Order: sequence, then structure tokens, then C-alpha cells
Amino acid sequence: MKMVTFFVVGLLVHIVFFVSIFDIYFTSPLVHGMTPQYVPLPPPAKRLVLFVADGLRADSFYKPHVNGSTRVPFLRNIIEKKGMWGISHTRVPTESRPGHVALIAGFYEDVSAVAKGWKENPVEFDSVFNESRHTWSWGSPDILPMFAKGATGDHVYTHSYPAVNEDFASTDASTLDTWVFDEVKAFFKYAKENETLLSRLHQDQNVFFLHLLGLDTNGHAHRPLSAEYMDNIGLVDAGIAEIVSIVEEFFGHDDSTAYIFTSDHGMTSWGSHGAGLPSETLTPLVAWGAGVQAAQRDISQHYEDDYMREWKLDTLKRVDVNQADIAPLMSSLIGVPIPLNSVGVLPLNYLNNTQRFKAESMYANSIQILEQFKVKMSQKKETTLSFLFTPFPPLTESAQQNFVRNARVLIDMGQFDKAIRLCEGTITQAMEGLTYYHTYDRYFLGASVVLGFVGWTSYVVLVILKTHISSRGLGRTFMSLGLATTIFLMIQCSPWMYYIYCLLPIPVWYCLFLVFIQVLSFFYRAMLSVGLIVLAGWPIVSGLTEKSKSRTVSWILSCLCLALFPLMPVVGREPNVTLVTCAAAMMLFNASSYLWSTRKVTPLHRKDLQIFFCQVMATVALCAYVLTSTHSSLQRKEGLPLVNQIISWSTLISSFVVPLLSSTRLFHRLLSILLSLVSTFLLLSTGCEALFPPVLSCLMFVWINIEQEALQSKGASSRSHLSSTDFSDSIDITKIRQLRLDDIRRSYFFVFFIIMAFFGTGNIASINSFDPASVYCFLTVFNPFIMGALMMWKVLIPFVIVMCTFESIQVSTQLSSRSLFLIVLVISDLMALHFFFLVQDYGSWLDIGTSISHYVIVMSMTIFLMVLSVFTHILTSKRILVGRRMKMHFR
Repeated sequence: MKMVTFFVVGLLVHIVFFVSIFDIYFTSPLVHGMTPQYVPLPPPAKRLVLFVADGLRADSFYKPHVNGSTRVPFLRNIIEKKGMWGISHTRVPTESRPGHVALIAGFYEDVSAVAKGWKENPVEFDSVFNESRHTWSWGSPDILPMFAKGATGDHVYTHSYPAVNEDFASTDASTLDTWVFDEVKAFFKYAKENETLLSRLHQDQNVFFLHLLGLDTNGHAHRPLSAEYMDNIGLVDAGIAEIVSIVEEFFGHDDSTAYIFTSDHGMTSWGSHGAGLPSETLTPLVAWGAGVQAAQRDISQHYEDDYMREWKLDTLKRVDVNQADIAPLMSSLIGVPIPLNSVGVLPLNYLNNTQRFKAESMYANSIQILEQFKVKMSQKKETTLSFLFTPFPPLTESAQQNFVRNARVLIDMGQFDKAIRLCEGTITQAMEGLTYYHTYDRYFLGASVVLGFVGWTSYVVLVILKTHISSRGLGRTFMSLGLATTIFLMIQCSPWMYYIYCLLPIPVWYCLFLVFIQVLSFFYRAMLSVGLIVLAGWPIVSGLTEKSKSRTVSWILSCLCLALFPLMPVVGREPNVTLVTCAAAMMLFNASSYLWSTRKVTPLHRKDLQIFFCQVMATVALCAYVLTSTHSSLQRKEGLPLVNQIISWSTLISSFVVPLLSSTRLFHRLLSILLSLVSTFLLLSTGCEALFPPVLSCLMFVWINIEQEALQSKGASSRSHLSSTDFSDSIDITKIRQLRLDDIRRSYFFVFFIIMAFFGTGNIASINSFDPASVYCFLTVFNPFIMGALMMWKVLIPFVIVMCTFESIQVSTQLSSRSLFLIVLVISDLMALHFFFLVQDYGSWLDIGTSISHYVIVMSMTIFLMVLSVFTHILTSKRILVGRRMKMHFR
């Protein structure tokens, strides 16, 4: 009962620590209650047409062919003669939802959106669509609804195609864009016959939004350098040219329409997005029409990148913006208030208007951001004791009043340039002030959580010491180090305080050394390779080589082979089905070799042999065939074969059941679990990562054997033979031995291998920017939740392999799982405390996401290991007997 209580309490404590960073670092910055700001001058445009080519890279759009011709003749002509152009810098994650929120609402999606999967609005927010008189939108069902749901009233209309159309295996994904263009043409044709709609269309402050998803889908399916992707760019250009012609004709060429063409994010050369490479964060921006500056010559401009010359645009003025700046630009063009939560700054170089209009627009922009600052300050002031409240120094209430008065006076006096500079400075200060009040309570809450960490870790250490007070190995080590230090100081005739200074770091640095290499591996995956090379020499240093040279050689080779994986790239890998097939063959060979080598020591029953035969000769081989067949079919543009899809899902589901049908003998059950997991992993692999589970499992099997040798070398009693060890056997509590120094090493090895299981073939970027081809055996129609779940299980499979190995070591070494788990708890909590101080909520989304992920991974590891230990215990020790009810065995 005490163990259950400790488990529940520990789980709750770590859940609190886990949730704490979201209350400390990642509460939503959005506030409500601001007043919309209007520009008291007539806008230049009555309507706006927004084209967003989802997944379009800047270089793919701007770069001409080798012969100098362009794939976008219409938009190229706009750039050279009629409009302004530049690069829109997006933020990470470069995904569709946060990109469109930045474009249309003017702010960068906060972390709370992750909890909703970027499908629902976590908080209500304002947008250009909401501020418009009417907005008509066409495109994806994943993007359009979130702006309609967030709108007040019923003036945002959506027209989307069925979600099933977003199929990565379609023969031509550009049909998604063709659908949009056809629907818009039909819409204007119908409007000529509908007087009510015709009247609405001729009102001012209207917006038309065309979301073009074909490029993103073709980029995922065929890569951005493919003919399909490049042809799709040409189709988009031709479609936009036709829509512009129809719009101009419909409104009688009244020169009152503004046009903006851009993208929500780019794409890597291997067809993914979500991280922060330039190919993902640099997107095109072209604006023309009413109120937009015409093309300008400028041969004196200089940029850090070398794109201008490559794009043949070095003589045309280029104006770059942040993605959130496009929202205030659209608002200014049609004369609607800038979205209330926008943090974008109006790019004046895109406007073709008077200086008074620019000054008034910038003034409205600064007041709009200042309004957010005022609400934020008021909220914090109301929830803080008056004598503890410290206002943001640069923007006190008097400073705000002075700005409003001075800016207004400068505009009224016609000193527009000075007014603009004053507004820009105030915007910068207001943004800093928003951050100041948003992080006001951070240090207080952070200190409280740190005290909780220290208290909990100290309690766990005391529990370990209380349970194993007679642990002599650890004590002898500390005594030896302390004695050596003392003798050295005595020889030096050092003062007595020197003894304290020199002896204190011994236990501290002992603990720090255990976690140092693990912490460093979160930032540099190559450190795992260094760690594995160091671990390879463990049997030699510990003297285990003399007992079993063959296992020592196996350990060294397995460590060195596994050390290769952290050195491989995690993104940008081209699919290589041959490597996946090699991984399947390697698994078949390993399993067959084991069954042959143990046929006399631990013969299997006929039914167990049938299960192994089914797994080894059928499932693994069949999965390799299904993967090859699926990718071949997709390359031929024949889609995902239904039979392959059924086999893939059946394999995934059966992988949770088949191991429970096999023998509970240690190696037999482990092999059954491994074969089931690897079968699913193969279906989710596209290249060299498929080799990771077979190599990892080889090392795990050697680890189990070599730990048995280490235990026997210490003179400890052990069971007869590992091959006869049964997971379902009950352990005699009288045989549970005391904790030894080797058990701390075992726990450290376990934590190291858990980290290796995650970072061996991936990292944060690989999750943010995974290749959709990994799930093509299961589905090709875009479904973020199912795809995310499949990728998460792929990530967890190596974890389960390591967990089952650790369960085997606990059984074979006759050590209480509670004791080993407590040591693991201390190590992981020390790592978590380190990453707690490294969490940041500033910089790019990649920086923020990486800092969150590191803390979340370590904290989740503790919580996750608690839960996963129950799952692996069931997976290893329980057995389903066909035709009879399940027999429940408890150790």
C-alpha cells in the first residue's frame, strides 16, 4: 500500500511540476477589452483580394528558369511594373494555422494553441476578416472555419471542399487550387444574377480570401523541386491572372481593389515544414492595386542574403516584412481597424498615399498596441498588492499621455515624419511593456517550483537511504574519495576550512557528472555517440572481459554500431526503401539465430513455435513487402492499395495482442515483443531509421546478459540461467537484496538508453518537421490527429524496447523495482531542474519550442516511465491462453 501511495503522490507532484512551466512561461498573452482604432481619412481601396499559396517557398517563386524565363509571368510582371514585392519572414513552427493567424490576425500563435491541435481557437481573437464588412473565403476546411468561428456576427462566409480531397496520394493535388478558382469564378457569375449578393459585393471594406493548398500537398507528396510542384506554381499564377481579370471586369475597372499574394510558410527540399530553415521561413509577398506603391528602381540596396542576383531582381526595390505586419497593411488599405490583438507594424513602404495618411495610420497602429499595454497593466495592477506593484518605467501613465498629446500635435502641425518616428518608438516600448507585465510573476513562481524540486528530490534520496541504509559500496566510494582528499590536505598542512571547501564538491560533482552528458545530448546529439563509446569500454574497466570475452565483444560492437545513429541527419533524409528492407532482413536473421541457438536449452512448445513462425516468417517479411509495394504504387500515382492499408492497420492492432500469446520466458517474450514492435516500426519508416530498433535490441539483449555476469562476479546469488527465467514467476521477497553501487550504474544506463531511444534517430526538429511519407502505409488523406498519433507511437517504440529490457534486468538481478525506480527518479529530476532554468518564451518559435520540449521530455519521462512501467509489466508477464481465460501472474 505504501508503494501505491508513493506512486500516486510522485505522479501528482510531477504533474504539478510539468504543468508549472505553462503557468510560468506560456500563459496566453492575449488580452481583451481594447477599443478599435480608426484612421480618420478615406482608405485607398474599397475591397481586398488575398491569395495565400500554402507551402510556397520564396526561392521557388522568385527564381527564374536557367534560360531567364519565369514560371509566374503574370505575378512577375506585377513585380516589375505595377506593385511592391519582398520577403515575408515567418516564425516557427512553420505550420498552416499559426501562419494564417499571423497573416490575418496579426499576432503569433501562443503555445496554448498546441493543446487544441491548431484546430480550434484556444482563445477568442480579432482578425481582419472580423473587422471587415463582409469576407468571402474559399479553400481548405482546416483553415477557413477558425476565422469564421472567431468572428462576431455572420459576415464571414466559407466555401471549402471535403477533407477527403486533401490526399497526398492523389495523382494531381493542384486540383485543390483549380477547385478554388472554379468556385470563385462561379461565385461572381452567380452574383450578377442575385441582387442581394450584388449589393453586398459593391459595398466597401470587403475581403476575398483564396486559400490555395495544392502546392503544400504536392510538396509533401512529390517534394518542392519536383515537376508537380513547379507546374503547380504556374497553375497558381495563371489562376490568379484569371481571377484578377474577372474581379476587375465585375467592378468596372474602378481601380478600388487591392491585391496581396503571399504564403503561410515554405517547405524543405525533402517535403516537410514546421522547423526554422530559411526554405521554411522565407515566403514571397507581392502587393499591387489600389493604395499600393508601384514598382520602384533601386540599385543601391544591400541584403545579407544573395537571393537578389539569383532571382534577377537586384534592380527593383525590395521591402521585407514580418508576417504579422501584413495584417495592419490589409487593414490600412481598406480602412478597417487593425485587429485588436495584432503586434504587427504597418509597413509604410508598401503604401502609395499621402504622408498625412501614413502618419495617421501609424498613429492608429501605435494606439492599438498601446491599448493592449494599458489593459495588461491594469489587469496586473488589480491582482497585485499596491505596495508590491512596480509599473513599467518607460511607459508610465504620464508618459502615455505625453505621447498621445505630442503625436497628435505633430500630425496637426504637418510634421508627419517626426510623428511617424515618435509612433514607431512608442510601439517598440509598448511591445517591451507587454512582455514586462506578461512575465511579472515569473521569478516568484519559478522560485517556488525550484524549492518544490529540491524538496521532492531530497525526500526521494532519504527514502533510498532509509530503505538501503546498509549500502556499503556507495559509502566506501565516498569514504575513499574523502580519505584521499583529507590525506592530500594534511600533507599540504592546509587550514581546516580548506577541508570543507574541498570535501563538499565530491558528492555534488559525483551527481552532476551522471547527468552532464545526458543534459548535453539534448543540445548536441553527437554527445550520445561519445557516451556510447565510453560505455563500450565498461566491461573492460569493470573486469567482466575475463568472464565472457564473447559478450564483451558483442557489447562493444553493439555500442559502436548504435553510436552511428546520432551522427546521422534527422531531417532531410531521402526515402530509401532498400534500407527498410535490410532492417527487416536483419530482424529475421537475429530472431532465427536466437531460436536456433536456444533450441536445446529452452525448447519451445509447438504453439509458441507457431507464434514465432507467424511473426518471423510472415509479419516482418509481409510488412517489408507492404512498405515497398505502397511506395511503388505512390510513385506510379496509383494511390494507396486498400489491401496494404488493411494489413498495416491489422499489424498495428495485433502488435498489442500477439506478445501476450507467447511464452513468458524472459528471452522468448522479449523476442515476441520486439518482433511485434519492429513490424509496426518498419511500416512507419522511410529510410535508415528502420535499422535503429534492430541495433538497439541487440545491445539490449547483450545488456541483460552482461548484467547477469556482473551480478555473479560480485558473488551474489542468482537464478540458474537467464533462458529459464520467467517473467510470470513470483519473486520471493526474502531474496530481494540490498542496493549496491552497481544499481546506481544500472539506473544511469537505463536513463541514458531512454534518452538514446528518443534522440537516436530524431530530435525536436524531426518532430516539428516530420516527413508525411512515414504514414503512407496507413493513410494518405491529411488527418493531423491520426498522423500525429502514428508518429508518436513510432517515437515510443524504442522507449518500450528499453523499458522491457529494464524490466528484465530487475527480474534477473532480483532487485526491487521500487529501488531502481527511485534512483531513476532522482537522476531525471536533477535533469528536469536543469532544463527548468533553460525554458524561454522569447526568440523564434524554434527556440521556444526546443526549450519547452527539453523540459517536457524530461518531466514527461518521469511521469511517462511511471505509467509505461505498468504497461511493460503487463506486456512482459501476462499471457493469454487461447481457448481459456487469461491467467494473471503477479510477481
